[in-house]
Amino acid sequence: MSGALKIAIVAGEESGDLLGADIVTALRVATGREIKLVGVGGRHLQELGLKPLFDAGDIALMGVSAVLRDLPRLIRRIGQTASSIASEAPDCLITIDSPDFTLRVARKVRAANPYIPIVHYICPSVWAWRPGRAPAMKPYIDRILCILPFEVAELERLGGPPGTYVGHRLTSDPGLRGAAAAQAASREPSETRQKTLLVLPGSRRGEVKRLIEPFGETVSILRQRGRDLRLVLPTVPHVVDMVESAVAGWEQKPTLVTGTEEKWRAFGEADAALIASGTVSLELALAGVPLVSCYKLDRIARLASGLITTWSALLPNLIADRPVAPEFFNGYVRPRMLARWLEALLDDTPARAWQKQGFAEVVRRMATERPAGEIAAEAVLGQIRRKL
Repeated sequence: MSGALKIAIVAGEESGDLLGADIVTALRVATGREIKLVGVGGRHLQELGLKPLFDAGDIALMGVSAVLRDLPRLIRRIGQTASSIASEAPDCLITIDSPDFTLRVARKVRAANPYIPIVHYICPSVWAWRPGRAPAMKPYIDRILCILPFEVAELERLGGPPGTYVGHRLTSDPGLRGAAAAQAASREPSETRQKTLLVLPGSRRGEVKRLIEPFGETVSILRQRGRDLRLVLPTVPHVVDMVESAVAGWEQKPTLVTGTEEKWRAFGEADAALIASGTVSLELALAGVPLVSCYKLDRIARLASGLITTWSALLPNLIADRPVAPEFFNGYVRPRMLARWLEALLDDTPARAWQKQGFAEVVRRMATERPAGEIAAEAVLGQIRRKL
């Protein structure tokens, strides 16, 4: 291969834009060639030379209502993006996350120009629900770049496109690594030292609304049972007012932190955590903080819960392939049970040791020898070579 390499990228979210920039940077290093970019992306890809077809924010929509409201415009954008990329005839198309948009673009590009290799970055959660999406992708996706180690085998089991595990950005996050180092250096729980409990009720308003009350009751029960705890509640700016109002009536008020640096410091000091299920469970597992996970679905989500096929909703459990941490959902989010579980994790108990060992397995399984961008770039080059 010689001359410039033309790469089409479609990334709507900020996180996807960062992943795309990592691949492009790694491609330049690996090939020593100029990389010409076409497609859609944010500021990170634009700094690398992308002139987007339109503002990437147009496809970074959250929630069913937002998608339905903008459906006609999204359909136009899908057609516009696919038509432009097909006519550009790039050496490869990389679609990143936002599957409701990007996979539709990929399908149209494949129909218009079947000679363009197509790689999708971040495996849709076919292992959790709607597994039929896996084989449906195979005719127009040549390879999927996976950020969770079990996804490659799941794609094969479900008859989907081949997958490559490239690693997860969290494993190389310096703040999280610092928290893990602090945890590894900390002394085990003792009867005399005041312990720190993290309370993480979620980053979405709906999550906070459904979980902040039972979390407050759990904290109250722990206090009634003689636990003198230091409470820290990491949150995010767009829900901090809601959280402040909700904890105002707590008998013991937690320290609220909103900065990333303060969050990682709290992770390094924590003895245990009570959390809303989500990516934070993986952050805590990689840091080595024992946890109890909860989730309460809204009414619409409860109607769809029957479509869920996975045995656990908790990423550390799925990665370790065993029930490392407890998870409670809907009517089973009971403060008296949560309090007793947390007591078992705050002390030097077999329950705490079980989680610590399980989280060490999560770290081992997620480890990669090289940065994700390099592995992803190698997979992209492999697809390009196959088409030559």
